Amino acid sequence: MRKFLPWIIVAVVVLIGFSWFKGINNTAVTLNQNIEEAWGNVETSYQRRNDLIVNLVKTVQGAAEYEKGTLEAVIQARANATKTVIDPTNVTPEQLEKFSQNQSTLSRLLVTVENYPSLQANQGFLNLQAELTSTENQILTARTRFNEAVKPYNTHIKTFPNILFAGFFGFKEKPYFKAEAGAEKAPEVEFNFDKKEVTK
Repeated sequence: MRKFLPWIIVAVVVLIGFSWFKGINNTAVTLNQNIEEAWGNVETSYQRRNDLIVNLVKTVQGAAEYEKGTLEAVIQARANATKTVIDPTNVTPEQLEKFSQNQSTLSRLLVTVENYPSLQANQGFLNLQAELTSTENQILTARTRFNEAVKPYNTHIKTFPNILFAGFFGFKEKPYFKAEAGAEKAPEVEFNFDKKEVTK
């Protein structure tokens, strides 16, 4: 029995080590899947807004008083917002910042559209406005849940001793959604009825 004791000890150590490494990897995989699911919900919320904007543009085009330049800016901003494609398995802070900037630009323009006085009597527009407001709330919730999914993942791969092996398994820290600088301030919208211009 003594002859086999060293081998038994080695086998036990190997099994414990394998189980430990497997736990690090499998937990990270599970948490990463949660991030991918959360990001999918973020994209779904933004896609819903993009789809609604198509109807919004059609509705607003019927309002002769509306500033054409602003409407064209909304259309262009929507196009820019849909260009940025992010892979949640390999997202970088720079990609997320660019994505957020494009979406924030579109949000600010939508505020301009929604506050244009002549549209407030259009029932179709009011219905779309309510839908967009609901969608903005869904986007906020989806972004919050994305951050909530990122936190345990980052904590898992950055705590000792996991941090020593996370890179070996290919797991990297994920960035959080952050508010754009100045986002805490509401956009200022002014109307010049003589020139029919909208400025921010």
